[in-house]
Formats: sequence, C-alpha cells, structure tokens
Amino acid sequence: MPRNLLTVALAGVLFVGGCRGGDDVTVPADAVATVGSQTLTRDELQRNIPSGLSADDSTALARAYVRDWVDQRLIEQVAARDVDIEEIDRLTADYRRELIMSRYRHEMARRADTGEFAEDSLRAYYDAHGRDFTLERPLMQGIYLKVADEAPQLRVLRRLYKSDRPVDLDRLEKEAPAAASHYDYFRDRWVDWEQIENRIPADFSAADVAAIAAGQPFELSTGGFTYLLKISDVIPAGHIMPYETARPLVRERMLTARRRAFDMQLRNDLYESALASGQLVVY
Repeated sequence: MPRNLLTVALAGVLFVGGCRGGDDVTVPADAVATVGSQTLTRDELQRNIPSGLSADDSTALARAYVRDWVDQRLIEQVAARDVDIEEIDRLTADYRRELIMSRYRHEMARRADTGEFAEDSLRAYYDAHGRDFTLERPLMQGIYLKVADEAPQLRVLRRLYKSDRPVDLDRLEKEAPAAASHYDYFRDRWVDWEQIENRIPADFSAADVAAIAAGQPFELSTGGFTYLLKISDVIPAGHIMPYETARPLVRERMLTARRRAFDMQLRNDLYESALASGQLVVY
C-alpha cells in the first residue's frame, strides 16, 4: 500500500489511547492505537492493508483492521477476569507440543517416502490383497471419436471404428488423428466408464450402457459433431481391478504402511534412547 494512500486511510481511523497501563508506558511515535501496554503501529497496519486499493477502500479496510485489533484486546482484558488463564496456558502448551511432534513425525515420515517399491513387491501385495481393490464403475477398452459432421472422412471413419480387422484398425490409426476433433484408441488399456461418458453429451440409461458394454457401436450426432464409440472389452463393476489400474492404490497402501512402521520405530527409538541416557525415568 503506497504511503500517501496509507496517510489518507489513517486520517479517518479510530485511535484508542485511553486504556494505557500507566504514564510510564512509552508509546511509539507511529502508534495508531494502544490498549493497555499493547500498541498497534502504523508499520504493522500498513503490512496488513493490501496494495492496489483505492483511497476509500484503503480507509475502510484500515478502519476495520484497527477496530478488530482493538476489540480483540479489550475482550481479552475483560475475559481474563472470568477465564482460567492457567488452563488456557496449559492447553496452549499442550497444543504446541502436539504441533511440534506432529510436524516432526510428518517430516521424518516424508523422508521415508524417498525409496521406491520394487515392482515384484507391488505385485505381491496386489496378489495377496486383490479383493480389497474392487471396481465401483466398469472399466472398458475400445475406440472413441468426435468428428465434425461436415468432415469428408466421416463416412469412412464410421465403417473403420466398428471393425476388428487389423487392416481396418491400422487405417483408422492413420486417418483418425487428422480427421477427428478427438480420437482415443484405448483397446490396449482400461478406462473408467465415467471418463468415457463425460466425453459424450448424452444421458445414458442402464440399457444404453449395457448395450455399449456388450459391444454394440454407439453413434450420436448433436451440436455439429458426431460421436462414435465402440467397446471391445469390459470389466464390470464389483469385479477386482486389473493390476495396472490398482497399482497406484497398491503403492499408496504400501506407502501408508511404511510411514506407520517408520513412525512407530521412531517413537520406540526415541523412548529407548531417552531411557538409556537417563533423560527419561519411568517410576
């Protein structure tokens, strides 16, 4: 916030000076408000007012900040008479210890994340816990195209995407990228049905999905585009995910287990070290 705007803003700001702790309190020359022994300075106020505001907005925000600062400290003074400050201090200390411990353990666990898991370890975990990784939605393999209605290759693409002949699929692979607005060949990988569904502006019924999953070609023309979809293979919802799909989830599971083991080892090591050094005495 420019200093000239700050000066304008402060011109109408509330100043509080009637709650000082005594005449021996030294008030800084750039004081904006004081409550007891606490002082809000012009520099602190300036740091909390964003730059780029108009003079009116700066004034309004400065006035609101000063009032909030004053209110907090006045309420704190009054509350101190009726609130158990020792209890507040204890809770604050407990929270501080918890925060320090949590941050430290998090940092130590983060350092444990550096090593990657061997592929055979991931696979072994998947083989042992495969039933934990079941599909909520079907996975599908197939071909998807979005083609402008006026595209001259649309008629040919309509024929090619339905075919299972290698020669037709090779031709599709050559012509579709240039002719289609969007072309995705995913016969060699599994895709969540929801990702496919979101590409096509249609309300699919359960019967529609069943027909598509059974391999029936789907075609929709709307908004100047024709959408083509042909599914070649399906894993239904409720079945176990293939390893390639489950792999990120397997890795996260193993990483969580590693972090927990690391954290437990850290705590045990610190405990045993403190006992051995005499820093910790358990009666």
